[in-house]
Amino acid sequence: MINMSMALAGVRVIELAGLAPAPFCGMILADFGAKVIRVDRTKVPMSLDTQARGKRSVAINLKTTEGIALLRKLCIKSDVVLEPYRKGVMEKLGLGPHELLKENPRLIYARLTGYGQSGSYATAAGHDINYIAMSGLLSRLGRSGEKPYAPLNLLADFGGGGLTCALGIVLALLERTKSGKGQIIDASMVEGAAYMGSFLWKSRSIGLWNRSRGENMLDSGAPFYDTYQTSDGQFMAVGAIEPQFYKRLLKGLELDAGELPSQMSFDDWPELRRIFTERFASKTQAEWSEIFDGTDACVTPVLSFDQVSSHPHNRERGSFMKDSSGEESPRPAPVLSRTPAEPCLTSDPVTGEHTAKVLQEYGFTSPQIDQMLSAGVIECNAVKAKL
Repeated sequence: MINMSMALAGVRVIELAGLAPAPFCGMILADFGAKVIRVDRTKVPMSLDTQARGKRSVAINLKTTEGIALLRKLCIKSDVVLEPYRKGVMEKLGLGPHELLKENPRLIYARLTGYGQSGSYATAAGHDINYIAMSGLLSRLGRSGEKPYAPLNLLADFGGGGLTCALGIVLALLERTKSGKGQIIDASMVEGAAYMGSFLWKSRSIGLWNRSRGENMLDSGAPFYDTYQTSDGQFMAVGAIEPQFYKRLLKGLELDAGELPSQMSFDDWPELRRIFTERFASKTQAEWSEIFDGTDACVTPVLSFDQVSSHPHNRERGSFMKDSSGEESPRPAPVLSRTPAEPCLTSDPVTGEHTAKVLQEYGFTSPQIDQMLSAGVIECNAVKAKL
């Protein structure tokens, strides 16, 4: 049951099943109250959507003309369509945005792809690493003397992809309250990642990135902005950039600033790093945490997934939560004061679990649903639902 006080309550979303970016976008919308219906393929035993929280599943056979017609009806009766396919796939089905907007001018049609809907790469395959490579960001990621490295698949898939697309949908919903019209969202992960990296582009003029990759202040070049191993094999993160924070870092490490090179002496950074490395290796992570907590030295423990929820700060805020099966994950962010997200903590839907119920909500009768079921147009797996 969706809490109607949530920010996106009453918004109907059709999410075409995909991997990673679009499911994350759909989960964000569901977490904040939207009714997100994931359209799955039939004869697929298990969905690969690990971000299905709060969604419902309808299984439709899109290889049939009846299935395509059914999806069209669902789309034109919804507020948002979220599709993750390469350019042209939905048009081949007759379900492109221009066709659907003719029938429902208020529809918001979000197209989340790697390269966008135009350009020579529009129909090309790719993954996060390719998109951040094309965005320029990958060229800046990596340690000195090493090749560029991709930081998991976070920047394009989720930051520049799913999250940016969710922002586009919310912006379009807001604009629709004024114009009464929907629109098409062209969410390119290349452009989303690049936009997220605007600071790197716009701070070049002040000299932050004058040196080679891995040799600047914020890319692991500076010894006061890096991670250090502790005596128990754990790590501490150091971000003591400003002089007042750097002074507290040295105090915690029991180092005399007068006996050290200047903080901003680039040529002496390797020697400073050697000293910091040796000092951090002398105590455990817990010991360093006790020393630096409350000091404004900008030093924190590098927490594992197993540690994050038990850290006092995260525990006090309830930053992590468990679902009905005991699986832990981050609480939706940001926290809204009046209409906060209330994520669904029940089990993720199985393929076709809600087919019959959703179709009834969209105006289909039981005989019509039974006919589509017997014809193989839809699948209903409500019996597999976990109580």
